[in-house]
Amino acid sequence: MRGRVIVRAIVGLCVTLAAGSAWADSSSLVGRWHWNRAQSTAPSGEPVPNDIIVEISRVDSTHVKWSLTVLAAGGRKHVEAFDSPANGEFYPVSSDTTVAFRLGESSLQATFKGMKGETDSLTCGVAADRNKMTCRGTLIDGGGRTTSYVDIYDRL
Repeated sequence: MRGRVIVRAIVGLCVTLAAGSAWADSSSLVGRWHWNRAQSTAPSGEPVPNDIIVEISRVDSTHVKWSLTVLAAGGRKHVEAFDSPANGEFYPVSSDTTVAFRLGESSLQATFKGMKGETDSLTCGVAADRNKMTCRGTLIDGGGRTTSYVDIYDRL
């Protein structure tokens, strides 16, 4: 996987976006989201980005579309755009990563797989006021080492 920080951010967003169909008003996920660095907990040993902004443009029971801007240390900016089915099957999100989503009544579970055997599994939910998303995940590297994280996003 190319850059776990970006993949973690993508995972959190993919899950949150696809979960939109589990809520009556999925349009509440459409818009701009800002990663809350102070409330988030990065996996042990992973670099922490300076900032993450997510733009969500489509969320429905079969498809999600979004873009992600990550500001890394040293001011480097990385932008990714995605347009993916949300039907529980694995699909590529980059040249070396695939994802599968599973919807719940008020949450979504996602599993990302990398080419070197690493996985990232998480569950995301949106607060009752629809202004905060929480994603709790577990990374397993190619050697079987496990670490957990929590990503919090605030609506802009």
